Amino acid sequence: MKKDVPKIAAMIFSLLFMQGVASGKETPEAKAARIHQSVLTLDTHCDTPLNLMRDGFDVGKRQDMAASGTKVDFPRMKEGGLDAQFFAVFVAQGPRTPEGDANVKKKALDIYAAIRKCVAENPDQAEIALTPDDAYRLKKMGKRAIFIGVENGYALANDITMVKKFQEMGIRYITLCHTSNNDICDSSTDKKKGAEYHGLSPFGKEVVAEMNKYGIMVDVSHISDDSFYDVIRLSKVPVIASHSCSRAICDHPRNLTDDQLKALAKNGGVIQMCFLSDYVKKADPNPKRDSAMAVVNKKYNDFQGLTDEQTKEAYKEYRETSKRFPNKLANVQDMVDHIDHIVKVIGINHVGIGTDFDGGGDISGCRDVSQMGNVTLELVKRGYSESDIRKIWGGNFMRVFRQVQKAAAR
Repeated sequence: MKKDVPKIAAMIFSLLFMQGVASGKETPEAKAARIHQSVLTLDTHCDTPLNLMRDGFDVGKRQDMAASGTKVDFPRMKEGGLDAQFFAVFVAQGPRTPEGDANVKKKALDIYAAIRKCVAENPDQAEIALTPDDAYRLKKMGKRAIFIGVENGYALANDITMVKKFQEMGIRYITLCHTSNNDICDSSTDKKKGAEYHGLSPFGKEVVAEMNKYGIMVDVSHISDDSFYDVIRLSKVPVIASHSCSRAICDHPRNLTDDQLKALAKNGGVIQMCFLSDYVKKADPNPKRDSAMAVVNKKYNDFQGLTDEQTKEAYKEYRETSKRFPNKLANVQDMVDHIDHIVKVIGINHVGIGTDFDGGGDISGCRDVSQMGNVTLELVKRGYSESDIRKIWGGNFMRVFRQVQKAAAR
């Protein structure tokens, strides 16, 4: 019965919509359902490609979240009314050596190939998208639009020519680093090394310029504050934070301060709300979970420099540990508190959704992609207009996307 809950929820959502129309007085639920169906809904970050590398996972078939631990597949995207999704080619930080560069380049290309393969195997459900227009076209066709980004510029393998190659392959953004520093910039969360460059490295400055040149969006999620301001100074086009929240609401270095938000708005960029609970709301103390997770992190070297087999084992153990020692999750209301604050600070034109599903994203009320309608419902309840919701769900990001591509085409 449990695996049918999202389907039942979707049916109830549709029935509420019809009842609202029939009664002549639109309820919040009916209004939310109508808006959710009409606007383009875009999630700018998920790590579902990690699951593509696992045996037995088929993104074209509906998975049970409780049994599989997964958050995204094509059938659940349809159930949740999610039209477009950025799949991340995520690579953990490894050795910054010629051998490490060779290994990460191969790994990135393998993940990219897995994304292309899974979409090609499900042509009736999804297509690879390269431009904003592709997403709107595919929505009309009833298909999911799958964009591709790269998470962690380590995947460039210290080779500036890879920027152009990634663009030609269909990569549309690059997150400059991940949880550790790399050859591009300092990370916001590298406790071992701290600040190496106090911002972008000389190579990192080349990378930003090259991304501007070829129309790849610069993603500032994960990077340090100094790195962020270097990007803002150097980029000639708007930038994105594909999965970050407000630091004023949840004090975490992965989130952006109000001053950063203002700089982002002046740049014309956009911040996409991350659903990873620790970035949404400060968790209550959970020493048993903290101790268990510390053991996992130590065993797998903080998930750095692992082989493919070790990575699979590490994430399996991480999921099992999370089940044994669950945290109290932030909820949809907590996440929308971030949107409220950001709108108050910089306006409605610079905020969107980037869940980080399958990479830690998980909030009560929207635990997987089938429950995306609950976000729209909360926005409606708080008085956001259809125009506002259209911007949040994709309009703002697509504006940036078009500007970056237009500048590169000149």
